[in-house]
Amino acid sequence: MFLTQTVPRQRDIVEVLFRNGWDYMRRVLTGAKADDPQLPPPAVLKNILVDLGPVYVKLGQLLSTRPDLLSGPYIDELSTLQDEVPAVPWADIEVLIRKQLKRPLEETFAIINPVPVAAGSIAQTHRATLADGREVALKVQRPGIDLTVAQDIALIQGIADLVARTEFGQNYEIKAIAEEFTKALEAELDFTREAGYTDQLRRNLSESKWYDPSQIVVAEIYWDLTTEKLMVMEWLDGVPLLSSKFNKLENAEELAAERQAITTLLFRVFFQQLYIDGFFHADPHPGNLFYLRDGRVALLDCGMVGRLDPRTQQILTEMLLAIVDLDAQRCAQLTLQLADSRQPVILARLENDYDRMLRKYHNMNLSEINFSQIIYEVLQVARNNKIRLPSNMGLYAKTLANLEGVARGFNPELNFIDEIKPLLTDLFRRQLFGDSPVRSLLRTALDLKSLSLQSPRQIELLLDRVTSETLQWNLSLRGLDGLRRTLDDAANRLSFSILVGSLIMGAAIISSNPRSDQLSFLNNVLFAAASLLGLWLIISILRSGRLR
Repeated sequence: MFLTQTVPRQRDIVEVLFRNGWDYMRRVLTGAKADDPQLPPPAVLKNILVDLGPVYVKLGQLLSTRPDLLSGPYIDELSTLQDEVPAVPWADIEVLIRKQLKRPLEETFAIINPVPVAAGSIAQTHRATLADGREVALKVQRPGIDLTVAQDIALIQGIADLVARTEFGQNYEIKAIAEEFTKALEAELDFTREAGYTDQLRRNLSESKWYDPSQIVVAEIYWDLTTEKLMVMEWLDGVPLLSSKFNKLENAEELAAERQAITTLLFRVFFQQLYIDGFFHADPHPGNLFYLRDGRVALLDCGMVGRLDPRTQQILTEMLLAIVDLDAQRCAQLTLQLADSRQPVILARLENDYDRMLRKYHNMNLSEINFSQIIYEVLQVARNNKIRLPSNMGLYAKTLANLEGVARGFNPELNFIDEIKPLLTDLFRRQLFGDSPVRSLLRTALDLKSLSLQSPRQIELLLDRVTSETLQWNLSLRGLDGLRRTLDDAANRLSFSILVGSLIMGAAIISSNPRSDQLSFLNNVLFAAASLLGLWLIISILRSGRLR
């Protein structure tokens, strides 16, 4: 059992769970009979993750992207988790950097600041200058973190195995969720993957019809110096967007105009990522959005990204419109289209839940509505109806929530509808006509021409088959297999009943006037056969449970 093992890390986890008073997990870990699973209060869960250490803080940050699994209070609490940890001494960091470089450290860098500008659970960042004078940022993996992550991943999977034995674990596929989280943690240990994400995002944002690409910056990666444990990238000099240092313009009107321009830029940049590129920066919190000294805006830390396929993009675009229209029926239909599985859902109940959820916004001004909160509530309604949505829906909702939160904090005059209305209009135009309306029109014209040429011949063939009586209809109706089996069973039982009755009637006729020993023997055989068949028929009916 879990508690009898002597691995120190396991004992530490058990002590933390017991100390914070999570009674349900106490019973699971001790092998006692557990009641219906209950999560600890949001603040307690946060404290447990903080006490368990940096890897579990990262796990909490990943959980904060899953509003389809957790309710709003948990998402809000876990979103405040920061993986700020004491910095690793420079001597240890220097050893790791030297191992990752192909050339001597002194020949590669002119200067490296030994004091980190940021320190996290997985890595810490130092400012440096290359030998050719270029300013760079070094993201260096914490020595030994890969072993710590491997141990904690094994323990997370062990706990998931325990919880998976409960009804709660089976309903929410806890083992699959644990596997998803552990893969995300393992991916963060490979900086070449994050570097690839950064490069792809940089390429995607370099072209747009919605904004000036020169106003948005993603750091350039220096691939000749980047490895799995060391990422070297362009140094971007600026301040966080919500920093009090953002006061470049003294004139209040100019400052307000600048804030509005940056707000519009951010919405257009992220809407392009979400609804056009299908590849998006999934962690736009205030620390990852920088205002550079030259007036541009930078996106930092591309380690967490999300992907949306074209079909999902189209559904989510329509979902935004349904939310704007407060259309509960359409929200329910679109949710079912997003669902991972075809499990039975009571559509009327789902529509009623959405109607109750949206009704409270009927009398509100659209400019006052928090749309990211509505999207969270949409996912929670789906969760309450046991509808499993793809995991990227959590990242999508979290991205919109972070974006709207930063935008409202940066620009209190934000009007969400005014920002997204032109973008939605253009998105629906793209869905109808594509990027090239002329090309789409020509393709449609060719399709109509082909249809007009083929239609007379097809109609002639149809009429010919109707008049010659060779037309056949092949119908396939779903859900009739059960009815067909029931009818087959009923027909078989009726046939057996008729057979039993015939045997009994034949035996009775023979027994009324037996003339020989052979007829008496036949009479007994018929009665025996009828008795056996009748008994079998009665037993089969009783076993089916349909004797009424």
